[in-house]
Amino acid sequence: MKWLSYAAAGRETFGCVVGDGVADIGAKSDFTSLKEAIANDALSQLSSGLGESPDHALGEITYLPTITAPDKILCVGLNYREHQEETGRGGEANPTIFVRFAAAQIGHGANMVRPSESQALDFEGEIALIVGKNGRRIPKESWLDHVAGFACYNDGSVRDFQGHTSQFTPGKNFSGTGGFGPWMVTADEIGDLDDMEITTRLNGEVMQNAKSNQLVFGFAELVSYCSTFTELVAGDVIVTGTPGGVGVARNPPIFMDEGDVIEVEVRPIGVLRNQVIVG
Repeated sequence: MKWLSYAAAGRETFGCVVGDGVADIGAKSDFTSLKEAIANDALSQLSSGLGESPDHALGEITYLPTITAPDKILCVGLNYREHQEETGRGGEANPTIFVRFAAAQIGHGANMVRPSESQALDFEGEIALIVGKNGRRIPKESWLDHVAGFACYNDGSVRDFQGHTSQFTPGKNFSGTGGFGPWMVTADEIGDLDDMEITTRLNGEVMQNAKSNQLVFGFAELVSYCSTFTELVAGDVIVTGTPGGVGVARNPPIFMDEGDVIEVEVRPIGVLRNQVIVG
């Protein structure tokens, strides 16, 4: 199933895609958010007996970040060899982890904001892993037991602020820079988890392309490592890293500006699309 958070008719809710529309599960259940439904292991039960009649057309809704209020957003840096090579960084024995704040995220179709303080808003297409079950010190062989699904992510990066020091946080947390959506596909419906394909397109031109089997630290290693230093809880998001081809590493650099359209496609999940404004 494709699960999403959205707004329609003046209220925020969540649901799943049915044909060309969405079934409003929030209005038909005791759960107020997708995160809460995941935490109660209720997705399978909620999706049964939906039929073919959606409550809202997809074209009529406002997409919200797939998980609107995650407890944690853990981002993995430098997790593809090509990206390590183009930046001259990475190669450590353990993953590079930094954090995003939920307030910096936007949904599919929302405006991505190049802050007026910078001319260097960059794209980073990524696969987001959504935690489905709490866990601490999770063994690698049990990682999938703790995963609800996967989504597209654009870790929009304000490069000059990111480079002010060795710490990434400022450049990764400007408002309106973290695209997340359009929905989550449950892990059981992905197929081969090592064969997911990321493609990032800027105004229709391919900037990045890679498959999930090219991750330096794979999904199992990331879930195990992150759960060592913090308890993962349902609805947490692990953004697993971006391939080579980022704008800052190009000659000349390519950054996003007013009117640009940036798309992150993860096959077989879908396409996350945002248009850039300055604000």
